[in-house]
Amino acid sequence: MNVSKKEEVGTSDGYRISPVDLNSFFEEDEKIYGYQGLKITIWISSISFHAYADITFQSTSDGGKGITDLKSALEKIFGETLLENKDDFLQTFSTENNFISSVVSNEEKLQTKASNGHTTHFNGSSEAAFSDLEVVRLMMSNLAAGHLYSRLVPLVLLLVDGSNPIDVTDPSWELYLLTRKKTDQPENTQHILLGFAALYRFYRYPDGSRLRLSQILVLPPYQHKGYGSYLVEVLSNVAISENVYDLTVEEPQEYFQHVRTSFDVKRLLAFEPAQSAVKSAVLHLKQGKLSKKTQVPRFLPSTDVVDEVRKTLKINKKQFLQCWEILIYLGLDPIEKHMEDYVTIICNRVKADILGKDSETAGKEVIEVPSVHDEETSFAMFRLQNSKAGGIQMDEDQTKTQEQQLQQLVDERIKEVKLIAQKVSHKHV
Repeated sequence: MNVSKKEEVGTSDGYRISPVDLNSFFEEDEKIYGYQGLKITIWISSISFHAYADITFQSTSDGGKGITDLKSALEKIFGETLLENKDDFLQTFSTENNFISSVVSNEEKLQTKASNGHTTHFNGSSEAAFSDLEVVRLMMSNLAAGHLYSRLVPLVLLLVDGSNPIDVTDPSWELYLLTRKKTDQPENTQHILLGFAALYRFYRYPDGSRLRLSQILVLPPYQHKGYGSYLVEVLSNVAISENVYDLTVEEPQEYFQHVRTSFDVKRLLAFEPAQSAVKSAVLHLKQGKLSKKTQVPRFLPSTDVVDEVRKTLKINKKQFLQCWEILIYLGLDPIEKHMEDYVTIICNRVKADILGKDSETAGKEVIEVPSVHDEETSFAMFRLQNSKAGGIQMDEDQTKTQEQQLQQLVDERIKEVKLIAQKVSHKHV
């Protein structure tokens, strides 16, 4: 349970976080032994991020594998934030009431507007709804940043799949806090932490840098309200204003990737070089039935456009290509007339990603050649001398299974494209 005041502890008034599987923190075989009717309720303060565990059970008995030390296991997750005494936990709501405010009061406040003056908000939220928000940057060389992050580690372990704590002794880490100002009295302004992100700054020769987003989390009570998109916008603006080489994401989770791509597609819709390239690709795509052609053009953006997107918007090539397919979909209006050809493009791209670029060429290799003509139709094909026509042979069942798996991936991608298209455009609903 996530609670913001002591009166909520022990009641159902706090925010109930979806049940979390704690088995991986218990012993080597990830099991708890020796308890009958065990129930563990953990209360986490949204004020100081201390925790208290309420443990109840009917009985204990040693069935041959001992009785699990619950306290020791929970300390692996919560560390020093776990308070054993309930009264001590309740006391923190008053003694640490200004914990977040004390951390952010003298730190760097970041602007939310990009250099072009545009601000994008999602989920129908107006700018006024975000007027009391602040994003503060803390360098990890700051002791306060390390102290705060140590209290956030349990949330990272529990709520961010596959995450490990960052190294707070490495000064290349930067912590970005999304807070809301709350004024109880004119002389007393508090800051409520809504979410945070951890970024690593890499050196890039000769005098540049790259930013990699390693962790991002909007706290459970504030999710699905546009705050994640807001934080992504601020981080993108940092990359632009500081002219880093690009902003990448380390193993993004599916939902975050959806948020990130929706934001980037909106930016690309307003970016003339990208739109010009999209119009050209769409015009070419509309010229004929691709499913009837033996050689389907790739419809990829040119290297110049990819580089311009990276330089201006700080979107790296991999992410731009994710957005590119959605931009093509949005450009095919009416989409129903061209859906078959669009699915063909997605299918070929998925096959190339999964099976390799030579999966349908049986030992042949395609290379680009310089040409004054359309680069999508300028190529040369040759067969490797030692290759065998037919490649790897598969029986009928294997072929059928592979086709089903590829079709499932294509269907999932088309579904994802449509969801983002609906989010960024009123035309495709």
